[in-house]
Amino acid sequence: MNAVLSAPPACISDPSTWCSQVFSITHNEWLAGSAGWLVTKPLRIILILVLAFLVRYLTRRLVDRVTTLPRGGSGKLPALLRPLRERAPDVLGPAVVERRRQRATTIGSVLKSMATFLIYGLAFILVLGELGINLAPIIASAGVVGVAIGFGAQNLVRDFLSGIFMMIEDQYGVGDIVDIGAATGTVEAVGLRITTLRDLQGTVWYVRNGEVLRVGNSSQGFAVAVVDVPLGYSADVDLATTVLTAAATKASESEALATNVMEPPEMLGVEKVTPEGILLRLTVKVRPGKQWAVQRALRAHLLAALEEAGFEPPLGRFLSAPGADK
Repeated sequence: MNAVLSAPPACISDPSTWCSQVFSITHNEWLAGSAGWLVTKPLRIILILVLAFLVRYLTRRLVDRVTTLPRGGSGKLPALLRPLRERAPDVLGPAVVERRRQRATTIGSVLKSMATFLIYGLAFILVLGELGINLAPIIASAGVVGVAIGFGAQNLVRDFLSGIFMMIEDQYGVGDIVDIGAATGTVEAVGLRITTLRDLQGTVWYVRNGEVLRVGNSSQGFAVAVVDVPLGYSADVDLATTVLTAAATKASESEALATNVMEPPEMLGVEKVTPEGILLRLTVKVRPGKQWAVQRALRAHLLAALEEAGFEPPLGRFLSAPGADK
């Protein structure tokens, strides 16, 4: 039995193994028999870790490269966003650059986090396999823990997933004017969990992406400025329509409005008849986000044109300008 215990390991007879190499150098049977643990496995583990670190580094560099805006600040799309749909209008000006940068940075951050998790997770599993640890119970336990965490943090997961799809689909971004139900205002920041917007009163709203069930975006494609002009019952509607159309056309061609107006004004005619008078409606196709400014400017021009043409307000002299009878 002692002869069996003291027998040299069989691996020393194979010159292609570490066991034989160690035995030829040290002439120690125990070291030769343990060469797999002392030399081979540590080298394999180090190689796995080095490769994992290198692959992660190259992946992060690649993501940074495709999510960085080109130099010069031209606002050109980053390489990562070119295959994706973009609804950002160029009329937003400098806000487009910030919107694209934030969108690319956020998507890039998600990609880098996912790459890090997958690469290091795979490396961890390979290292455990090299150590001879049975991975089946660990994987089963990880699955149970993952399910428990998923149930406990389902709201967080929902916010996160909603943020990812919102970013990819470009539903809204920095500079857009949106109505998300809970609040209406200008988007100041977009994250994977929270959207920040500021309303007309200056209040900043923080809305969880998972709670956004619908989005009304006033900054995509084009907008329509709707102007309702009241008239009295005694007014000549045909003449008023002619006056308003001419005044709106002249105003839309002015230097102040020409950059925002996309098509000539369209007079729709009588929109409503109320106890106070008649309501005429005029619409203008304008650049997104500019409808309110165009509406205010057109109202001033149209009311001035009606007054100059001799039309009285709907309630007659009750709303006449002071000194009108003099």
